[in-house]
Amino acid sequence: MEIPVYVLLLPLALFIIIVLVMRRKRLNYPPGSCGWPFLGETLKFLKANKEGKPEKFVKERIEKYKSKIFKTSLMGETVVVLGGASGNKFLFSNENKQVVIWWPITVRKIIGSCLITTVGEEAKIMRKMLSTFVSPDAFSRLYIKTMQLVAHHHFMNYWQGKEKVKVYPLVKLYTFKVACQLFISIEDHNEVERLSTQFNILLKGLISLPINLPGTAFYKAMRATTAIRKELLQVVKKRRETLEQNTASPSQDILSHLLSCPDENGKYMSELLIVNNILLFLFAGHDTSSVTLTSLIKRLAEHPQIYQNILQEHIEIASSKKEGEFLNWDDIQKMKYSWNVVSEVMRLTPPIMGAYREAIVDINYGGYHIPKGWKFYWNTALTSLDPEIFPNATSLEPSRFEGVGPAPYTYIPFGGGPRMCVGKEFARLEILIFLHILIRKFNWKLLIPNEKMIYDPMPTPLEGLPISLQPHNY
Repeated sequence: MEIPVYVLLLPLALFIIIVLVMRRKRLNYPPGSCGWPFLGETLKFLKANKEGKPEKFVKERIEKYKSKIFKTSLMGETVVVLGGASGNKFLFSNENKQVVIWWPITVRKIIGSCLITTVGEEAKIMRKMLSTFVSPDAFSRLYIKTMQLVAHHHFMNYWQGKEKVKVYPLVKLYTFKVACQLFISIEDHNEVERLSTQFNILLKGLISLPINLPGTAFYKAMRATTAIRKELLQVVKKRRETLEQNTASPSQDILSHLLSCPDENGKYMSELLIVNNILLFLFAGHDTSSVTLTSLIKRLAEHPQIYQNILQEHIEIASSKKEGEFLNWDDIQKMKYSWNVVSEVMRLTPPIMGAYREAIVDINYGGYHIPKGWKFYWNTALTSLDPEIFPNATSLEPSRFEGVGPAPYTYIPFGGGPRMCVGKEFARLEILIFLHILIRKFNWKLLIPNEKMIYDPMPTPLEGLPISLQPHNY
């Protein structure tokens, strides 16, 4: 009698299963809890953001597990948090070796395929294509004058003659108008405001539960991104026509550049990919600068001596210029103290609280096994608010950034490694130009001194940071 094959294979299958189970038990996984099925600990993570203490979620678990390495579950994924500068160094220095950039499904669905969501060779090619527009030459040739014109127009229309203003919505309007004008050459006020409204809705759904049902933040964000894409697609089609008719320049902005120039392999971007990248640049090119400017204005009201020091620096720079002469790249480099203050403000209130990576191989880190496919989360405040790294960590001390500045991997508002934010210098330029005009026109006082900040997902004053203005002219 012949024995069926499956009977012979059954003991082997059982042996393999037992070996795998025993191996899994022997592996030392990071401590932690994955919480409820699907939800994990996402609600607690989002709650800490709403309370204005996004670092609380991470710090509580580090204390609970007595480890700077722990696992949790966020947005349906198993996520490992690596605390400290050594964790930041590991993630930033192992890009495309052991980890790659990763974002929650809400970000990937809303933003789509673009610079921040692609990995490997495709991402490298895309960064090279865009590098032309984030160089000092581009700043001097394309950006500085336009930023100043937009800023002067903005102050004339929204600040001058006012006794009180709400800072946050105004600086968002300024930075979004700058982004629209520089990236896609849109100047029409109504069009800018319409797009800005949709982007505000989009932002609130980026880091949320991926539930696409009416009334949820994700549902609203998906509808907003559909409306934005539809409008941007029309802008792209019109620009293609004007380029073909030679009535637009291939180098006038990022949109023309992407339409006119192939990558190093001679391949042109599809219209959808161009739309996604323009959507990303409009979003990233204004939101982080907006929250940083808002936090800066708040801190300067609380520290009058630092305000005076910045004012003096800008008076000296302005006095070296002729009447009506624009700032140039060399003038921006002279704003060293101002940028030290901005950097210290970003240390205290990071514009982005963290980002994600994915393990592309099995990883052993700190004695723990982290399987391929698990995700990582790095948190900016874990190092920037650590009193062991920054003594008097909650105090505003711009001198921390003099000389060589903070130790590597301790101050990371723009991330690090190959995926460091390409818009870092753009943000510096936009912030310093706005500050140069603002501080020579006004002093100000906070109308709600202890106004609560929430993270939704970026630091936002609950009441918009209302201030009273005291005009002066330097």
